[in-house]
Amino acid sequence: MNIDNIEAFVYINHYGSFNKAAEVLYISQPTVTARIQSLERELDCRVFDRLGKQVHLTDKGKQFLPYAQQILQVYQSGKHQLQAKGNIPNELRIGSTVSVSNYLMPQLLHRLKRKYPHITIKLTTASTDLLIDKLKAKEIDLAFIRKVVNPAIQTYPFCEDPISLYVDAGHRLAKSGRATLQDIRSETLVFFECGSLDWMRLHRVFESMEQPPNIEYHVDNLETAKKLVLKQAGICFLPALSVQEEVAAGTLIRVDIAETEGISLRTSLISLNGENAEFIETLLEAAPGKVDNRLIV
Repeated sequence: MNIDNIEAFVYINHYGSFNKAAEVLYISQPTVTARIQSLERELDCRVFDRLGKQVHLTDKGKQFLPYAQQILQVYQSGKHQLQAKGNIPNELRIGSTVSVSNYLMPQLLHRLKRKYPHITIKLTTASTDLLIDKLKAKEIDLAFIRKVVNPAIQTYPFCEDPISLYVDAGHRLAKSGRATLQDIRSETLVFFECGSLDWMRLHRVFESMEQPPNIEYHVDNLETAKKLVLKQAGICFLPALSVQEEVAAGTLIRVDIAETEGISLRTSLISLNGENAEFIETLLEAAPGKVDNRLIV
């Protein structure tokens, strides 16, 4: 059975479109159609029904889908292992979000350079959506982003960065180090807006309150938010990695809020299927907290 035909089948089901699958696979739409026709001849049944521009699995297609996904995953995992000790390129192009670039990349790049002294490393900082586009266009080799689900991309959990409330050292809450949301209703809140689902959980917590906190600053830059707290302009929920130095110096104090415990920023390492296996292994070994780095499927 041809792996390309199975790949086309899985991608069409994921995107619901022959055209979109062709675009992601970097092949023509007639080629995708030909692959599905070949697969249907092998299986002796139709796997898709077309209703106008919409594509739906047939009953036989639904039965075959989990097996196709498993075949494709096993093939990609095998390819990944075979390439793990392959030739190392002269250049590695990495993409990352702003927070990862600021607080994780310096040590990660240093680790890579020590292990692969001959390579040149190029770092691109951009939004998650733009980095995914760059990866699919092969403008970058790896990227650190928020979680993504895409059959063309392998995704590895990299780290979870706990989000907590931070106040300046002279703040009334600094001494106890614990509070409730009710305790901060009268406080001026600096709110860091990064647009991720993780931060939306904070929004939902606030919206559930009869009297939400007094948000006077909405900022989209972590350093700006942090400096406002240091200048005693307000208090702020921040990811732990962004305040490591200030916490160590005692200028910012974490205040535990029971209602927001468990909220964290999740960062994933992504690559195109079967590529850059050795670099991925090296980076996963350096992940903060050494989370379970099994492939997300």
